[in-house]
Amino acid sequence: MKTNLRQAVGSLLVVGLEGTKLTGLERAWLKLVRPAGVILFRRNIEDARQTRALLAEATSLCAPNSFRCVDMEGGTVDRLRDALTAMHSAQAVAEAERRTGKTGLARRQGELIAQGVKAFGFNTTLAPVLDLALPESAQVMGTRSAAATAEGMVDYARDFLAGLAAHKVVGCGKHFPGLGGGTLDSHLETPAIRRGMRELWREDLAPYRELRDELPMVMVNHAAYPETAGKNHPASTSAYWIQTVLRKRIGYRGIIFSDDMEMGGILRFMPLEEAVVAAVRAGMDLVEICHSPDLILRAFEALLAEGERSAAFSRLILERAEQMARRRAKLFASGVPRALTPRQFAALRERILSFRETVMKAQSGAEAQTT
Repeated sequence: MKTNLRQAVGSLLVVGLEGTKLTGLERAWLKLVRPAGVILFRRNIEDARQTRALLAEATSLCAPNSFRCVDMEGGTVDRLRDALTAMHSAQAVAEAERRTGKTGLARRQGELIAQGVKAFGFNTTLAPVLDLALPESAQVMGTRSAAATAEGMVDYARDFLAGLAAHKVVGCGKHFPGLGGGTLDSHLETPAIRRGMRELWREDLAPYRELRDELPMVMVNHAAYPETAGKNHPASTSAYWIQTVLRKRIGYRGIIFSDDMEMGGILRFMPLEEAVVAAVRAGMDLVEICHSPDLILRAFEALLAEGERSAAFSRLILERAEQMARRRAKLFASGVPRALTPRQFAALRERILSFRETVMKAQSGAEAQTT
């Protein structure tokens, strides 16, 4: 059965929820929108059983083969910290490998994160971060970035992604085209990253070039790059960055996913309604809105209204929805991850704690050798 325009629009959105259970209002707008999936945060997660129940009910109201997303990088971005146990940051794991020459830690981290998110019912983690750990962004990115060089980032991310793939969890490289040169937090402002295209191509974009066939998804950020042909336009709504650079020059064929459209980095630049239409027109496959029901419904209505106004935009929406439906069916053909028994859950926690100990020993051993 062919998808109608209303269904197609909804299936291009990934949305957030308010709490640990669906409210009546959420059930109502989920039935209306039928999004491509949901993303949960620490506010939504108490334990594995509750999280799986929330995901099951929410995705029963979404498009088939729904995304069940979580930001699980380790370190400061660790949504399972309270419900499972803390995971080391990408930077800590990569540094432990570099200092000791001990390989396999990044892959092991990817495997453990995959096992953790599956235990809670997720099928997608929005990781790894591919932004370079440059001095300009140190105060903003903290320990989220694994390496300051493209080579170091590729080494870490390739192994991390292999760990996710081994357990059939979808990963997402972020934040294209790179926040390493940014001094502002795009959650609050629109960073203007003053790196030219030659420098970006050689450094920030190298991980995307090298890993293009290993990245199921790429997340596009809200920064502007005024010293490039993208000028002062946020990358998330820029055909230059999405179509010209990512699709054509890099040759990326996976799913292109927006950073949260509630962030100040985009909303300080243009109204939400303009932003979501511009993002989809520029080539965005999925638009993420992480919290506000009001903004989710405004985005839905804006895309629908533009589709009803413009035959060309309607065709674009319908074609992209069909593409995404095929991709979701392929990515999530294995169905919902099974629940762990209490013994299996405890064993997973012990494996993560053991991994943390391994990383800490590697770090302390390397420090002892330099003193």
